[in-house]
Amino acid sequence: NAGPRMWRAFDAARAGGGTTLDEWSARVLTELAARLGARAAFPFERPYLPFQRWAMRAEACHASPLGLLIHPDYGLWHGYRGALLFAVAIELPPPEHRASPCASCADRPCLTACPVGAFSGTTYDVPACAGHLATLPDPACMKFGCLARHACPVGLDYRYAPAQARFHMQAFLCNYIVEHRAVQNPG
Repeated sequence: NAGPRMWRAFDAARAGGGTTLDEWSARVLTELAARLGARAAFPFERPYLPFQRWAMRAEACHASPLGLLIHPDYGLWHGYRGALLFAVAIELPPPEHRASPCASCADRPCLTACPVGAFSGTTYDVPACAGHLATLPDPACMKFGCLARHACPVGLDYRYAPAQARFHMQAFLCNYIVEHRAVQNPG
């Protein structure tokens, strides 16, 4: 998905009954897979599958300095909620090969926009990011989405609306807290 289109469908579905994004994705893609004779796979299930590598083989995606995949049209505003796995190979046209937009971005504003400097261009300081979000009463990143992501000039027409960005930031923070507690208090 790219931009807010999928979000609108999910948001309408959850308004009727409190489903999570993972549950909704699993239901929608499993139903589609059944109709097409495929099996659905998801990036949130273990064992984790190589979704980013698959995406880079399938379309013009590249690693960005933030660690997210960047697309020449969608920028950092796209995601992969699942994949359909078929028992037989399907002939597809070759993917379009386009240069990474990061290669020609001299200023790299994404690396300087983070208020806690969580991105170095090669690493992402997840604890610094999560700590910032958890300790401030209402940080801009939590309200509008990651400021480093917003600083990227590519794909502006696909940026997430504030409600969608808030949803993802809250999910990131909740998942980080749950995983961090599990590591600190195993069993």
